[in-house]
Amino acid sequence: MTRRSCKWFVLLAAAFLAAQISARADGVLAKSGILENDVAYLRVGEVQKNLAGEIQSAQNALAATNKIAGTILDLRFANGEDLTAAKAAADLFEAKRLPLAILVNGETRGAAANLAADLRAAHDGLVFGGTAAELKPDIAVTVKSADEKKFLENPYAMPAQTETNSDAGTNSFSPFIDHTSEADLVRAKIKDGDDEQNLVPERSIEPQKSFIHDPVLARAVDLIKALAVVRRSHA
Repeated sequence: MTRRSCKWFVLLAAAFLAAQISARADGVLAKSGILENDVAYLRVGEVQKNLAGEIQSAQNALAATNKIAGTILDLRFANGEDLTAAKAAADLFEAKRLPLAILVNGETRGAAANLAADLRAAHDGLVFGGTAAELKPDIAVTVKSADEKKFLENPYAMPAQTETNSDAGTNSFSPFIDHTSEADLVRAKIKDGDDEQNLVPERSIEPQKSFIHDPVLARAVDLIKALAVVRRSHA
């Protein structure tokens, strides 16, 4: 093998390895990060054998530099057939006992839909978005599939401005939202009782900041932060 052919072989091998690593990352835990300073965000691409390990690693990394108020697990467009992996991932959240929001849509399927159902039934998670399989959300928010895919890439991006964004012919998402109050859900989760006026934190005037345009994610963040305030008041 000549020196030039060796060089090309090394470059091709490196490119192949990078593609494999990217594919594995996109297929299991596709993204993790912090929203609004204290909300952990985890997006799952596919429920596979090593999902629980990747979630645990991401949680540890985020908690090392941030005080986590709660977690959002994004299962929109997620699939998978490994029910054992789904159960292992669900069990991770039991020990945390922090507010948990699960995001789903009509393309949340297979083991991912099972994971969402398990987290709601066994670990007191709240489900946001569209109906996944036979799982109906606690807060229903319908978003165009094309916009939702863009939001997964960047939740701060503006949705496509078309007259079909709503039944009313406007660009607002509001006609698609089931206006079940997040405050009602907070009250339903309070066992010791609190004044209704204290359940949801008032928004103080703050400097202008980036706005989450993803309506499903935005409502989940609001509820996580409200529940965190209630937990702190009880403590």
